[in-house]
Parts: sequence; structure tokens; C-alpha cells
Amino acid sequence: MLIISYDIKDDKLRNHFAKGIRKFGAIRLQYSVYEVTNTQRIFDNLLSYIEEIYSAQFGGDDSVIIFDVNSVKLKKYGNAIHRDKDIVYF
Repeated sequence: MLIISYDIKDDKLRNHFAKGIRKFGAIRLQYSVYEVTNTQRIFDNLLSYIEEIYSAQFGGDDSVIIFDVNSVKLKKYGNAIHRDKDIVYF
């Protein structure tokens, strides 16, 4: 399972991003938090999609954080990459 959380300033980009990740089976948990439960192939395709389509469009105020709940891996884009701090999992 992946958890995708985002904070994207531009309304058009934010709406396009939300629609795009729903194509991969993302289910909205909160306004800007989605859950994706699917196969590893779908996860890989989703991550490639975000990297290729959106990562270059993110500005300094934007952030996308992807939690791989199964393996506790973390992918961050935009402003989130500048906030590297120790993370504690309970």
C-alpha cells in the first residue's frame, strides 16, 4: 500500500495531479491524502508517472510525499525534499 500526501499551490496542477493518481486506483482518504492498494507493477507505473509528468512542474511551495507502507520507504518531491529530518514510526 502507498499513501500519497500532497500540498500543491497551483489549483490547476493540483486538480490535474489528483485526477492523474486516481487513474492508478488511488482512493481519497482526506482532501490531499490518497491510498493506493495494488500490485508492485502499478506502484512502479504510478511513481514513474509522477516523476515524468509532474516533478518538473512542482514549485518551491509544492510538496508530494509518498509512503510505501509495506516496506516503510519514503519518496519525496518538491519542497518536501528540503525538510529531511529524523522520522519516528510507532
